[in-house]
Amino acid sequence: MTTTDAPLPDCGVTRFLMLLDGPWAALIIRELLDGPRRFTELRNGLPGISAHTLTNRLRRFEAHGIVTRTAYAEIPPRVEYELTDLGAGLRTVLDSMGAWALSVPEANFAA
Repeated sequence: MTTTDAPLPDCGVTRFLMLLDGPWAALIIRELLDGPRRFTELRNGLPGISAHTLTNRLRRFEAHGIVTRTAYAEIPPRVEYELTDLGAGLRTVLDSMGAWALSVPEANFAA
């Protein structure tokens, strides 16, 4: 059984964290909120992400119905990634996370 075949837990927070696993997940979704992106556009928008990690996250999102992958029969080949309606629903989640984080005083980030 692969991780995509495992049943999701009943707890919404646990389910969310399983679907958006890893430090890059929310940032990849953020990049796709403005519309379809090619792999290179995503990678350029996420300095420091490896091609391997980006590929794995996109495949996982596709398996869970969060992202669609469209390959165009062109020379050179073109592939675009786009949020599904389910994935686009994450906009409110990310907006809320961002608003909350901006409300935290900078002094709270001091070591």
